[in-house]
Amino acid sequence: MKTFDPNYKLLDEMYQDGYYPDFLVDKVKDELQKVIGLLESGETDTEVIQATLDEAVCGINDLQEEFDENDSEIETVARECIASTVAYILEWFGIPIDTEEAIRERDW
Repeated sequence: MKTFDPNYKLLDEMYQDGYYPDFLVDKVKDELQKVIGLLESGETDTEVIQATLDEAVCGINDLQEEFDENDSEIETVARECIASTVAYILEWFGIPIDTEEAIRERDW
């Protein structure tokens, strides 16, 4: 089983930008870690992986109000950062799911 790239910093751009509270970026990261955990377990069924991605993206959707309450929001920089992180994860594990499809449940 393959482990995730130890040199890749998940959501680094969001962590570097003071507009995004670290504790909220941590919550986004936790959602993505669920996908990574599944892939590290050796799962290759794209339907199972997509279902986990959908759950993670819905979890991120649920954080929007909390971002608002902390004078932040999931806007352009965050959207691009999350999407590129998902793309990197899928590429690292060789999963043939298009990034737009992978984050299809987003409402940000």
